[in-house]
Amino acid sequence: MNLDISMNNFSGHLPIEFGAPNLEVLVLSSNYITGHVPRSISNMQNLHYLDLSNNYFYGELPSMPNLLYLLLSNNIFSGKFPSWLQSFSTLVFLDLSWNKLEGTIPTWIGELAGLRLLHISHNMFYGEIPVNITNLKQLQLLNLAGNNLSGSIPLSLSNLIGMTSKHPERLGTDWYNTGVRDSSLDVLSLVIKHQELKYLANGAFHMVGIDLSLNNLTGLIPDGITSLNGLVNLNLSWNQLSGRIPKNIGALKALESFDFSRNNLSGEIPLSLSDLTSLSYLDLSYNNLVGRIPRGRQLDTLYDNEQSMYDGNSGLCGPPFERNCSGNNAAEHDSQKTSVNDLESRMFFYFGLVSGFVVGLWVVFCAILFRTSWRVAYFRQFDKLYDKAYVFVVVTWARFASQATRN
Repeated sequence: MNLDISMNNFSGHLPIEFGAPNLEVLVLSSNYITGHVPRSISNMQNLHYLDLSNNYFYGELPSMPNLLYLLLSNNIFSGKFPSWLQSFSTLVFLDLSWNKLEGTIPTWIGELAGLRLLHISHNMFYGEIPVNITNLKQLQLLNLAGNNLSGSIPLSLSNLIGMTSKHPERLGTDWYNTGVRDSSLDVLSLVIKHQELKYLANGAFHMVGIDLSLNNLTGLIPDGITSLNGLVNLNLSWNQLSGRIPKNIGALKALESFDFSRNNLSGEIPLSLSDLTSLSYLDLSYNNLVGRIPRGRQLDTLYDNEQSMYDGNSGLCGPPFERNCSGNNAAEHDSQKTSVNDLESRMFFYFGLVSGFVVGLWVVFCAILFRTSWRVAYFRQFDKLYDKAYVFVVVTWARFASQATRN
């Protein structure tokens, strides 16, 4: 039994006693419904598909039946990551994006073994990305963009075999068994190629991607990411990632959209980048990249269409830039960086020396100024030294004068 009343103009609150015991599919998306989600939904034990996206629901999420598909994006839900999801081992599609959820992403997220799409972008989650998230071997789409996540990217990304070309056929063959009409499936919004694209949910299951953009992630980009050769979209932009772009990045043959912009990446752009012949969008702007820009028909075409993709990397040289590469540009850059560091060290030494002298002088001056006994002793000692110096000079001068008269 299915109920689909999406894309109408329904408004107001849902009834407290809402639902039907035999309902399997419930789609209320793209209306103007507001208020809390009725707790009576938890009594609908046959429900496996619930879509409340694009409404004005608010408050914390009530416990729900053991669903396969849960789509709640573009509402005003608040509170923590729903703890009752921990038991949803058969959950396939989870979209909580564009709400006001907060707190940390729970470590038990890695126990949702059946999960294929995890979309929790544009909330207020903070803390580190749980390492256990790489236990989701069926995962095809991971979108954590637009939160306040920090720390490093988990090193064990190679465990996400659902994002490799060896993965069995993509989910989607049984999607239509839900009986939901196609018009209601335009539910997934992804930012790809700097554009927000709408996907039919059945089409989204053929999308393979990672989007960790717009967070505060630091550290290196794990080399294991290059083993995910089924990736179509890879977006790590607007973070604080450092180090080099993985050398074997060219192994991601299926990659169509590649965005590492607005980070602190350094070193040369790997030559293997030119092996990405499916690439239709590239952005490496505003990093600290140096050296010769890789050439290739695909890369040259991309630059012709988007000439800002290398902006903000003053150390890059060679075509398509007019700046020539003289010798080993990267080596020169490292040499210049070393020279700057040496200069900074010398400046720091001299600054410390002068500062110490000034401080010591002021200590002595203040001691003499405020302690009468020290001041009297100082000037007595100074008078003695002056008298000795005066006598020495007079005697020496008289001796030289006497010798000169004899001669």
